[in-house]
Amino acid sequence: MQRAILIMFVAMSLIPAGDSAGKLLSGGQGVAPVFVAWSRFALGTLLVLPFLKTGMGPLFRDWRIWARAIILAGGITSIQTALQTADVATVFAAFFVGPIFSYVLAAIFLREPITGLRTLMILLGFAGVLVVVRPGMGGDPGVIWALIAGLFYGAFLTMSRWVSGVATPMALTFSQLSIAAVILLPWGLMHFPPVTRDIAALTVASALFSAMGNLLLLYAYRLAPATRLAPLIYLQLLAAVLLGWWIFGDLPDVYTWAGLGLILGAGLISTRLR
Repeated sequence: MQRAILIMFVAMSLIPAGDSAGKLLSGGQGVAPVFVAWSRFALGTLLVLPFLKTGMGPLFRDWRIWARAIILAGGITSIQTALQTADVATVFAAFFVGPIFSYVLAAIFLREPITGLRTLMILLGFAGVLVVVRPGMGGDPGVIWALIAGLFYGAFLTMSRWVSGVATPMALTFSQLSIAAVILLPWGLMHFPPVTRDIAALTVASALFSAMGNLLLLYAYRLAPATRLAPLIYLQLLAAVLLGWWIFGDLPDVYTWAGLGLILGAGLISTRLR
């Protein structure tokens, strides 16, 4: 269990690190968010390819696999757009509307059970998201994009549960990366940036950190039960705060700290109720 916890800690740090590299690309280097998203999928596909086994044909004939990849492409493009203007911690806080939305979708479409206490925690977490987003109070427009990304992510989580039994985790990972790369290819090429050392390095870092984080997440779930590791997902919020402060000198304001506290508390309690 200790090994799985250590792997989860590294994974939950690598994912916001990949998004921080994406923010440096879109916010600092002027690279289009859609190129950042496309390059992440394209390079991620190449990274996963050596570990793939044969027999992928039937998987790509399942319309749910394509729908899931399209949803993921929309989510990653949205979060990269959000990172252009909003700080990393605020984006991740708004993004965590995803598990809340997934809970609602899973109850409606997958007939997963609903409990009163978990619903209360979901509403508390949603209140935390509202505190971060502050609709109607002149918040950063990038936060709205982070909220949209979270909704995409919630739909992606629900779709992932739906198709979890049709293939191995590695095959599903390859399908989502490769399909999303193909879908975003025209826009990625249309916004292809000048090839400089800084842009190339940040592009590789964004894709590598994200891919390694997600692959380590899959490996951790092979070592320990999902219910034991689920609370550690919220380490992303803490990592996002630290990376935002270290790389960009950004610290959340009072509203964001309060929202982070609500999301973190409600999320930890909710995962312990599973």
